[in-house]
Amino acid sequence: MKAMLCRAWGAPDVLRLEDVPPRALRSGEVRIRVRASGVNFADSLMVSGTYQVKPPFPFTPGLEAAGEVMETGSGVTGLRTGQRVLAVLRNGGSYAEEIVLDAATVVPIPETMDFVTAAAFPVAYGTSHFALTHRGRLQSGETLLVLGAAGGVGLTAVEIGKVLGARVIAAAGDADKLAVAKSRGADELIDYRSESIRDRVRELTGGKGADVVCDPVGGDAFDQALRAVNWEARMLVIGFASGRIQAVPANLILVKNISVIGVIWGALAEPSCCRCPIFLSSSPCRGRSPTSPITTNRSSMTCCSKPPPKP
Repeated sequence: MKAMLCRAWGAPDVLRLEDVPPRALRSGEVRIRVRASGVNFADSLMVSGTYQVKPPFPFTPGLEAAGEVMETGSGVTGLRTGQRVLAVLRNGGSYAEEIVLDAATVVPIPETMDFVTAAAFPVAYGTSHFALTHRGRLQSGETLLVLGAAGGVGLTAVEIGKVLGARVIAAAGDADKLAVAKSRGADELIDYRSESIRDRVRELTGGKGADVVCDPVGGDAFDQALRAVNWEARMLVIGFASGRIQAVPANLILVKNISVIGVIWGALAEPSCCRCPIFLSSSPCRGRSPTSPITTNRSSMTCCSKPPPKP
């Protein structure tokens, strides 16, 4: 079968499409024919060697996939050959024609969901849902500030925040991005290239500030947001897309009882964890699904790879 392989750290153009032997199926595992694979910022971090997970060389990146079950191992229940599914791959592997993985990380998808939508769904929605419900404890009627609100995690946080009953303030870097956030339910908008996050949030909340901040951006945006939060606010640290990892001033945390909370959903998607919260059955979002993710580009593996170098 064909798979994209990373044999050295670097930019995405180090990836090569190569022939690899399919792995044998073990008990509790399923084999999936991949029809679509999500492409995330974290994939580029993994290839560059700056992600939390560093697989041994050579490895295949890709954290999420959708396709059909080809084969099930002994002990697998709830999945059958031919079933349409999505999967989460904590250690990568979805940039391939076939994948073998633990059945606990595989979820059936409805007939109304196409493979591209399914492949773009679990990481962004799973991260945002876990952040807002399990880590942030967002309550109906609270104010949620979302930084990077037009990105994958940011945009899904806008949607889920609205489903949970929050007032959502979306912050992004230009008018076009803010228009996307508005179309997904944002109540208020902040263009942080021309406006102060701190001043606008205070203005929009009558001086109270945000109750929860969803931050996949970090850097200057975090610094401003920290100065625009309510008493006992929760700052959800999800990523550092700005390129700068902020230092958090402890005195500001103290004076308002602010909680700065780390969010790492992917680790809890491991089958060895006590639970795999891709979508918890007790979720407040159950039965009130957000809209589908926005996918900006679609390509085949053969269009995205140079041939491997000759020995």
